[in-house]
Formats: sequence, C-alpha cells, structure tokens
Amino acid sequence: MSELQHAKSYRDLMVYQTSRQAAREIYELSKSFPREEMFSLTDQIRRSSRSVGAQIAEAWAKRRYIRHFISKLTDADGEQLETQHWIECALDCTLIDQKQAFEVLSKVAEVGRMLNSMIAKADLFCKEDPQCVREDTAEYDTDY
Repeated sequence: MSELQHAKSYRDLMVYQTSRQAAREIYELSKSFPREEMFSLTDQIRRSSRSVGAQIAEAWAKRRYIRHFISKLTDADGEQLETQHWIECALDCTLIDQKQAFEVLSKVAEVGRMLNSMIAKADLFCKEDPQCVREDTAEYDTDY
C-alpha cells in the first residue's frame, strides 16, 4: 500500500481533480440540451459545476486562515449542492436519462463528501508552513 503524498498545490487534491472531472462530464451532457435552455439551465449547471473547483482553489490560497479556508470550502459545497439541483432539474425535464443523472450525481456527491471531510479536518490542511514568513517575524528594512 503506497503512502499518500502531501498536496503541494490545490491541483494535487483529489477533491479538485474529481470536481473538474464532474464539470467536464456535465459540460458534455449539457451540449445536448435544447437551444431554449442555453441561457437558463445550461448556463446554470455549467456555472455551478465549474465554480466548485474554483472555490477549492480559493480555499487552498486561504489555508493560512482556518476560518477563511472553511468558508471557501463551504462555498464549494454549496455550489456542488446547487449542481445536484440542476442535474435533477435536467432529469425532471427529460433532458438526461436516469443513468446519466445517477452517474453525474454520484460524482458530484462524492465531491461533497470529500469537501465535508476537509472541513472536519481543516486543521490538517491549515498547518503553518515553516518556510512561510509570518508578519510578526518578518524583518522590514525601513531605512530609505
């Protein structure tokens, strides 16, 4: 059994990779939506599915501050739940079939589970980087 590696970037996070995969699948599915849905359901489902990964990336940038990190992950979770809603609407309108909906909903729900696990273990992601200079230890040259 191989040991899990530490993420050096948000791109290394399984949750980010899975969210991007789900967004790609949703994009492909939504290509078949009727033209009259272009500025409503199609745009909404694409926007919310893409926003999940963007929120994860923002959370990574804010991991110095645990509350900000959790807040951005919570936003990502909200976007994945919104995406689930739009997938269900597409199913209700018979724009996708039961099998397609199940496959995409499963992937999006998996992202939600991973996000909630990260939120519960936020302190593991927000440990101080020993190479990061903190404001209280920085030395400034004020002799200009």
